[in-house]
Formats: sequence, C-alpha cells, structure tokens
Amino acid sequence: MKIWNKIKSWPLLLPVVALILVMAVNIIHDAAVGDNPLSFFMISLRDTTTNGTILFGRIIDIINRGSEVAILAIGMTLVVSASAGTDISVGSVMSLCASFMCMNLAGYGVSSTTTLAKPLIVGLLAAVLMGALCGAFNGTLVSHLSIQPMVATLILYSAARAIGLLLCNDLIVYVRNPSFAFIGAFTGPIPTPILITVVCIILISVVLKKTALGMYIQSVGINAKASRIAGLNSRRLRFLAYLLCGVFASLAGIVASSRITSADSNNIGLYLEMDAILSVALGGNSLGGGKFNLAGSIIGAYTIQAITTTLYALGVSSIQAPVYKAIIVIIIVVIEAPPFKAFIRKHSAARATKGVKA
Repeated sequence: MKIWNKIKSWPLLLPVVALILVMAVNIIHDAAVGDNPLSFFMISLRDTTTNGTILFGRIIDIINRGSEVAILAIGMTLVVSASAGTDISVGSVMSLCASFMCMNLAGYGVSSTTTLAKPLIVGLLAAVLMGALCGAFNGTLVSHLSIQPMVATLILYSAARAIGLLLCNDLIVYVRNPSFAFIGAFTGPIPTPILITVVCIILISVVLKKTALGMYIQSVGINAKASRIAGLNSRRLRFLAYLLCGVFASLAGIVASSRITSADSNNIGLYLEMDAILSVALGGNSLGGGKFNLAGSIIGAYTIQAITTTLYALGVSSIQAPVYKAIIVIIIVVIEAPPFKAFIRKHSAARATKGVKA
C-alpha cells in the first residue's frame, strides 16, 4: 500500500503512463498488421548518400522530430509557472525568427541562394535576437501592463507570420548551404536537432538548479503578492520567463528552418503552440502556475510527437490529427481539475474506511 501511495504521488506518473500507452498502441498495431511487435523499439545504422551512416528507427525519428516541441516546452513551462498563463505565440515567433535569419543569410529580396550573404553566426544571432525581442514584447504586456497572457500573446500569434512574410518580401527564402543545413541534419550518426535539444535541457537545468531562479519563478506563480512582500520582483521574473520563452522559440525556429533549408513563413511552427502547451499539461504541470516539473514537460513533448507519429501510422491524416490531440487535452484538463482530484481523494478515502471496518 505504501508503494502504491508513492507511485500515485510520483510527479512523472502521468507523462510516463501516457508514453507507455502510446508504445502499447504501436506494439498492438504492429502485431495486428503482421509486423514485428518490437519494431517500434528497433534502432539500426543505415547508409545514406547525403549524410553517411546514420541512426535509423521509429524512436530515433520521434526524438528527432520532437526536438522543436521539446525546446518550446522548456520556455512554455517557465511561462506557465510564472504567469499562470500560456504563450500562444511561440509557433508564430518560430516562423518570424526563421524568416529573419534566412533573410539575413540570403539577402533581402533573394528567394534562393547557395552562398551566404552574411556569416552563419550573424544569421543565428539575428534569429535569437528576434526571439528575445518577441519575448520581451510579450513579457512587457503581461508583467508591466497586467494584460492576461493569452490576450497579450495573441498579438504576435496573429502578426508574427505576416511580419516574417514582409521580411522575406512575400517569398519562401531557400538557403541551400551545407553549413546551414547541418543544424537540421546529422552530427555523425546522431541527428543534430537531438544534440541541440540536449544542450538546451542541460543549460536550463543547470541554471535552475545552481541558482534560485527556479524557486523564484515558482514562488511568483503560486502567489505574486506574497513573493513581492518577501522581496522578489515579480514583474521582472515574469518578464524574464517570457524573454526566455522567446529565445527558446527562436532556437526551435532555427532547427525547423534548417531541416528544410528555407524560411516558409506560413508553415514553420504551425500549430506547435498547441503541442507545447499540451506537453506542459501532460508533464503533470499545473496550468494554474506555481510548481513545475521540467522533466515532465520534456517527456510530455516526446509523448506528443509519439502520438502524432502513431496517428499517421494508423492512417489518420494531418488534418484530422489535431482533433485527437484536442481530445487528449480535454482528458488531461479533466484529470488535473481540482474537483476531479477531490472526487478521487474522497472515493479513495471512502474505500479505505470500508476496508478498515471490514
């Protein structure tokens, strides 16, 4: 009984169970169509003409394709914790940062190039700077003007893609340069986006553990007024959370753009804000702010990608997939709702009382 109580109180229970369920669906599907039930877990080395020998397998593909969502989930976790709200502009900010980067690398008005007009580092820094500016804009509206987070971020959700199109002169800008394509390709046999995601996770984890930033953000999310009385600058901390969210969105935009060696303003980051929010919720984090679990958000991000990959494997179209994700959101919100949790606790207490009487 004590072991079961520990399992129920484990912060990563929800994301881990969800991931196991997705794996189970894949195993059952593979067995039903006559494939090897363990093919989902198989990883092999495969020779390619463009990238040499690379790691190949469905798990590798999920971890690789889920990199952008995982990076977005880091920033979204901080925003949700600090402001009890979500940043619905991250997908559009990804697109804007990618457009600004490619415009710098190719030159304004150029639709396709194989040579860089500016050094690669300039384009990368331009993307990060644009992401920081977008995050600062959202952070100012939320922290200093006290605008509800969803309303504040709705501005860039609507405008960022249009701004990106203006920067690219209404063109899809192609940057077919090996040094740029490397970011979305492979480092040896390992996909580079996976390594970038690992670096982002390690850096933010070190910052949150070696400094008091994580505790301060949680304190502001739990009770901003009490935190302010205790000496914390709640406005500055919320601003910082949105600033970091914008920076992580720019990194996700860099990866997404490099994969396709272009800036497609209409499609880069499309609907990924929903996946990022769902990752945070699936990771066991309260959307009401306060205490957060970064590891849960990361697991949630890859679970979302696994769900997407599984839906496609089951024959669900990309148009229909958001419907199933919305159903998952509803289920998670219900599970995390205080009345539902109170009902479960009351039911468990009643069963325990009956057991004692018996």
